[in-house]
Amino acid sequence: MTDGPAPLSRRGLFGAGVAAGAGLAAAGAGVGAAAGIAGATIATGVNPFAAATNGDESIDLSLSHPFYATAARQPQGGIRTTPQRYCVFMTFDMSSSVATDLQVLLARWSASIAQLQAGKTVGSVEPAHGDGVGADTGEALDLGPASLTVTVGLGPGIFDERFGLASRRPDALRQIPTLPSDRLQEGLSGGDLSLQACADDPQVAYHAIRDLARMARGTATVRWTVLGFGRASAGPSQTTPRNLMGFKDGTRNVTTDEEYDRFVWVDPDGEADGWMAGGTYQVIRKIQMNIEIWDADVVSDQQRVFGRTKVEGAPLSGGTEHTTPDFHARTASGDRKIDERSHVALAAHENNDGVKILRRPYNYTDGLNQYGQLDAGLLFAAYVNDPEHFTRIQRRLGAVDRLNEYIAHIGSAVFAIPPAPKKGSYIGEQLFR
Repeated sequence: MTDGPAPLSRRGLFGAGVAAGAGLAAAGAGVGAAAGIAGATIATGVNPFAAATNGDESIDLSLSHPFYATAARQPQGGIRTTPQRYCVFMTFDMSSSVATDLQVLLARWSASIAQLQAGKTVGSVEPAHGDGVGADTGEALDLGPASLTVTVGLGPGIFDERFGLASRRPDALRQIPTLPSDRLQEGLSGGDLSLQACADDPQVAYHAIRDLARMARGTATVRWTVLGFGRASAGPSQTTPRNLMGFKDGTRNVTTDEEYDRFVWVDPDGEADGWMAGGTYQVIRKIQMNIEIWDADVVSDQQRVFGRTKVEGAPLSGGTEHTTPDFHARTASGDRKIDERSHVALAAHENNDGVKILRRPYNYTDGLNQYGQLDAGLLFAAYVNDPEHFTRIQRRLGAVDRLNEYIAHIGSAVFAIPPAPKKGSYIGEQLFR
């Protein structure tokens, strides 16, 4: 390829760029101290990160997820990983237009995320001479890994003329078009890079984003961020959680290997040799809920809006939560039991040419708005092998969904999520070859 950036040697990245820049090599004592916490746990038989119980699942704050891939086309964490309790999402704009600056940032982030997901620091908390700036801010010391995953995304802007990567942009990576439900606010959309940190301890997730954002200074600036809580999707061993409207969310989510291969992963069988093989696309929507108006509505109407019962989560056509909805079932008077404009009817794969999307959202709250009302809603995160699948479904929802009376889409972004790098490499390295 002749129009791409000049490659930066791996020695250059992981020697001068990562080790010195992130302070990992110079801060061995700090890293060792963090690792020693786990060692002391084994020696004493006492686990300071004792498991907490959340209904039907056990939350083990000592659990860690590896960052580096052990096989080709292995996805990053935070996608199929069992959903954690908390999320911090942040986007960045590149302030540098130098390709090697982007490479160094991705390499530093990769090396640091590997440390963070292992429950370690990204460098010394206390400088050797006591009067310097710590490489790690220290607020996650003694908290354990808490199932932390950090997922790195590349926005469409990375593939403009600045970095010589225009020819490497996947055809599917395009800005989400304007949709009927959009009420987008300035400063809550787009971004060149994204970081999604999920953990079972909110301070662990916050610490990860905070220290990674520090590394970006001088290279990238923060664009917008959302703090999520109360996961709104479920893993195999988890009961279906609820959104802030009180309804179960994610009952019919993508779950099987076949569904992931069909709807989530890019080129899962490795037929192509592209840099996105084994990756996916991340669609982010910040959805504001009109909480006070919703709370004043009668429950029977709320159920018609969703097409499900509020307590059990069963489709209004009958059965239990996981009963397949019957969109043709009618009442004795001839009305459809599930309104055609209900959220479940419009979003169902049966009514969207069989298309599914992996939903991995979190609730959020930003306190009170300028009118003194609750400013809260859903940080909607979807993972798809083609963002057009999300757009197709959202066009239908945005046009006639009965839920639109109570919500507004105020933020939007899309990112390419490359596969996880192998040890000794970094996120997106193949782009620069």
